[in-house]
Amino acid sequence: MELNRREFLLTGAAGLALGRLAAATGAAKPVVSVVRIKNDKIGSAVEEAIDLLGGMERIAKGKETILLKPNLVSTQREATTKPEVIRALALLMQRAGKQVSIGEGSAAAEKFNVIGGEIFRTRKREILEPMQQYVFEQLGYAELGKTLRVPLVNLHCGEMAEVAVPGGFVYGKLTIRRALAETDLLCSVPMMKTHQMATVTLGMKNLVGVFPGTVYQSIRGQMHDTAAKIEPTAASAVVVDMVRANKLGLVVVDGWMAMEGNGPSNGKLVKMDVIVAGTNPVATDMVAASLMGFEPREVPTFAWANKAGLLPTALDEIEVRGELIERARRAFAKPELVVWEKIRPYWAAREI
Repeated sequence: MELNRREFLLTGAAGLALGRLAAATGAAKPVVSVVRIKNDKIGSAVEEAIDLLGGMERIAKGKETILLKPNLVSTQREATTKPEVIRALALLMQRAGKQVSIGEGSAAAEKFNVIGGEIFRTRKREILEPMQQYVFEQLGYAELGKTLRVPLVNLHCGEMAEVAVPGGFVYGKLTIRRALAETDLLCSVPMMKTHQMATVTLGMKNLVGVFPGTVYQSIRGQMHDTAAKIEPTAASAVVVDMVRANKLGLVVVDGWMAMEGNGPSNGKLVKMDVIVAGTNPVATDMVAASLMGFEPREVPTFAWANKAGLLPTALDEIEVRGELIERARRAFAKPELVVWEKIRPYWAAREI
C-alpha cells in the first residue's frame, strides 16, 4: 500500500494550493446538508435536505432531464439504496417540471452471473439485460417506475457513447450508455457503506455502476484489471475518471440504514437515520465519510479527486447546513482493506 501513501503525499501539496487558490479568489464554500430522519419519515428528510440546498428548482435550473443513479449492487436489499429515497427525489424533480429516469448497472445476481455460489464476469447482453430487469423487480424499482411513470434504464446495455476524459488517470475516454451521456443532470444516490477496496462507497464510488458490463464486464472485471495498473485499490482513481465523464451535479446519500465493517455487502447494518445532500460530489462524500468516522486522508478517492483539480480538500472548506457533524457522527467499524490483485484470483476470475 506504499503507493497510496505516496499518492496522498503528492496530492497533499497540490490540494493545499488549490484550497488556497479558492480562498484567494473568494470562491463560495460548497454547501452540504445533513438532516436527521425522524420516525422513519424518509421522504420528509429528503425534502428538507434538498430545501437546505436551495430547493430542487434552483439545483436543477436550466436542466430538463435528470437521471437518478441508486446503488443496486445486487438483489441484497440490506446493501442497496432504499426506494423511498429515490421516490422522494423523483417526486421533487417532477414537481420542478423535470423529465426523470432511473438508471443502474448492477454487479451480480443469482442465476445470471452468480452460479453455484461462484460470481462470473460477463459481457453478454443476453445475460445482462434480463439480470438488470430482475434486480429492478426484486428490489421494488420496477413497481416504483410504473407508479411514478419513470423509465428504468439498464446502464449495461443499449446504445453507447464515448466521452473524453482529458488527463484521465486510467482512461482517456470512457464508454457509457448514450441516455446517460445525454442527460442534463446525473444524481447519485448511494447507500452509506464502507468498502473493502475503496474504504467507503458514497456518491462518487457509486458511479462504478455506470461502467457498462457489455464493455467493461459485469462486476467491472476488465475495468478493475486496468485500474489496478495505476493504483492498488482499482476503485479510486478510475472512479474520479468516471465522475469527470458525467454531469454529476447532485449527490443524496441514503443514510437511513448504513453498513459498517466489510462492506459493500458483507458488513453489519447500523441505523444512522441521516440524509446527506450536496451539489459538489467531493464535498458531499467528505461530509458523509466524516459522519462515518473517517478522516478525509483515509479515503483514497478524495486524494485522487484533489489531484484532478476537484475541490474541496478539507472539511473546513465546506459549509454544512442542518445537523452538526459532531452530533450525528458515529465511529463505524472499519473494513479490512484488500487490493484488487489479491482478490482477483478467486473473485469473478472466470468469464461466461
